[in-house]
Amino acid sequence: MTALSHADINKFFSALARRLSSPAKLILTGGSEAMLLGGRRPTGDLDFSLVMSDRTPALSSQVEAAIAAASRKAGVAVQYSTDIDRWSQVAIPKTKTKTRFYKRFGPLTVHLLDPKCWAIYKLGRYLDSDVEDLLSVLKRQRVSWIGLARLCGECLRLSPRSTQLYLFRRQVEHFFKQHGRRVWGKSFRSETAIALFHRTAKIHAP
Repeated sequence: MTALSHADINKFFSALARRLSSPAKLILTGGSEAMLLGGRRPTGDLDFSLVMSDRTPALSSQVEAAIAAASRKAGVAVQYSTDIDRWSQVAIPKTKTKTRFYKRFGPLTVHLLDPKCWAIYKLGRYLDSDVEDLLSVLKRQRVSWIGLARLCGECLRLSPRSTQLYLFRRQVEHFFKQHGRRVWGKSFRSETAIALFHRTAKIHAP
């Protein structure tokens, strides 16, 4: 895997913008967003959602061809969708999904998924590489453990029932227990964060 640089990422955005005939909003997530937010782990591809100005549910063949051509031009592998939630069975409520502006490239406006929202997908997958990204980004971006615990609870409560939700619950609990102090300092109490997570998710003790 060839690690991407900031220049590689911007090169892809510029190449895509030149090939778009109408305005579009791209929301970056995954390891490439982690890198832009202060993560130290190298990543080799871009993960993003792309929504055209007409908000059609599917991308046209011309737009998909533009993405493929930009990927070849920039030498960057990409994975994309019109809806980031399709990548995970843990869904973020639409009213809680937030982004922050990154840069504009002609008709293409690039946003980064809010760090708390980004963390939900990392906690949902929870590979070693995801934990590494979480440790770097949550600390660097000073993400509140209170806000993260509440959002995790809302996502667990409102997502469609599946076996993945049980794993998500255990992974959130494990992260707070095993890694919380590395992110939020010695005064952090994992039992307090987990209790807030449970209350928000409406998990009742047996």
